[in-house]
Amino acid sequence: MGIRAVLLDMDGTIWDSPVDWAEVRRRVGLGPDPYPILHHLRRLPPEQREEKERVLLAAEAEGVARGRLAPGAVELLAWLRDRGVKTALVTNNSRTSLEAVLARHPLDFDRTFSREEIPLKPDPGAFLVPLAALGVPPGEACVVGDSHLDLIAADRAGVAEVVLVSPREWMRPLFPDRGRFHEARDLWEVREILARLLGEG
Repeated sequence: MGIRAVLLDMDGTIWDSPVDWAEVRRRVGLGPDPYPILHHLRRLPPEQREEKERVLLAAEAEGVARGRLAPGAVELLAWLRDRGVKTALVTNNSRTSLEAVLARHPLDFDRTFSREEIPLKPDPGAFLVPLAALGVPPGEACVVGDSHLDLIAADRAGVAEVVLVSPREWMRPLFPDRGRFHEARDLWEVREILARLLGEG
């Protein structure tokens, strides 16, 4: 049936954030694992959670304030729109962070989804909810992200294709064994991969 929708992650994918998330995990007492920081914090008693949530929110704010739009993001979205491919921004970040990024760069997404509207990746609902809103089944979609969270969620949701942009080395041991993906250096290479998936050579 081909690719009719592309779901794009924010930090590390369309947004170059200076935040070292492995270091943030260490600061809140977490090592590498298949779950996001907030997944763990939500399970703590309130007196332990509050201070660690402040660390997380400060890191997210820094990522917005000091980050920049990834080269090729505007062009990639325009290229997809020209081909009639629907797009959604899907992030574990807060709605506040998402809106702050889009206030600086009003990117042309059909829909946007933050952690307030969807389950946290790697829950498959992180992609199934946006796809339902777009009216596209997982077998006709592609996820573009940068992390094991994107790959695991896409695999669990049955998304047809996944492209990871320069995933960090510490994430690779967390990739699911059956998690098939394309790897790209940047968004320009993502477009080349998508062109092949769309049958353009």
